Amino acid sequence: MTPASAFASHPVSVTDGEVPADLYLPEAGTGPGVVLFQEIFGVTDYIRSRAQDLADLGYVVLVPHLYWRIGDEVVSEAADGLPRAVELVGQLDWDAAVGDGAAALDALQDLPSVDGPVGVLGFCFGGGLAFNVAAVTGAAGAGPDALVSYYGSALPDLLGLAPQVSAPSLHHFGLDDDYIPAGTVREIEAAVTAGNDDVTFLTYPGAGHAFDNPSPVFHHDGASQEAWAATTAWLAEKLPV
Repeated sequence: MTPASAFASHPVSVTDGEVPADLYLPEAGTGPGVVLFQEIFGVTDYIRSRAQDLADLGYVVLVPHLYWRIGDEVVSEAADGLPRAVELVGQLDWDAAVGDGAAALDALQDLPSVDGPVGVLGFCFGGGLAFNVAAVTGAAGAGPDALVSYYGSALPDLLGLAPQVSAPSLHHFGLDDDYIPAGTVREIEAAVTAGNDDVTFLTYPGAGHAFDNPSPVFHHDGASQEAWAATTAWLAEKLPV
């Protein structure tokens, strides 16, 4: 099955409109579900490729376009695109984005193609958002069955929500992250593991922020491969296909 045949638009209804979202189906047509949250650059080819990777593993994947209220822009992942990406995420209404993410999780859970547990997974901005979505939906009794957060950039400001995250979680952080210093990474680890005995927290010496992104500005091949292997093995345990 080609990626094109596995992809469809699947908007998510919210109180003030519809969140554009992309749906990726596995070859079997059904499977456990994953909501995938973007980086600050938007729903880029990289995010789409990771969605397809997850679908190839047997997951039903929903990718909401979280910039829809501010133009649904996609920004270059090269160094000259970073200022615009930072500007865009600064324009975002965080609480509205959390609501959109929660609505996407609810929509995924209701899909007939979803057979089994569901999880949330996010990179960078999306890693923090996935954590926040897991917290608010978990507190309401409708949380995901698993959470994967890659270098969640908002996590330092969200640690008060950690007691609300009851789902098993997997966190990845580079120890040479210019945006999240190693000391802050350890504070995050202490907070997210304090009340949850099913947390896997992995760190990667020499890797910076967004190390999984293939752009040469960010990519760390060893950390990317190691983290993705850990992610797929962990998902196979928590969201078995």
